Amino acid sequence: MSNDSVFTNDDRGVLKDGRVVLCGANAYEKKYYFNKKFSKLPESIQKELHIICVLFTEEVGGLFYIVFDEDGGVSLETNADDDDIYYDEISSGLLAGEIRRTRAELLESLSIYYRMAILGEKPADLLDEIEGTED
Repeated sequence: MSNDSVFTNDDRGVLKDGRVVLCGANAYEKKYYFNKKFSKLPESIQKELHIICVLFTEEVGGLFYIVFDEDGGVSLETNADDDDIYYDEISSGLLAGEIRRTRAELLESLSIYYRMAILGEKPADLLDEIEGTED
């Protein structure tokens, strides 16, 4: 991803591969992006996402995105410009893993929200799926 792939005036937040960006931060331009398509998320969730993204890029630099896959799964993605000698790829992977562990409930809730609000899945179907995985 290049610096301007999401951080433009285009508020659709759709990547070339069809995945949808929820939010992201850019350490180079000191910008935060939140996809307006998700403005109905509670303000507290929006603030938490803002904090996660900005702290991530402050810690390791580069770019950080929270992305919805086509099936509603949530991905955390990070990368950097090729000439960025300060970006720490190992730390970025470790920090992304820590976010996945400590914010697992938030990420799962976002996935459910996306699947219901954007993909139009029925709550009963999601509940059946969740109950089926608890066995």
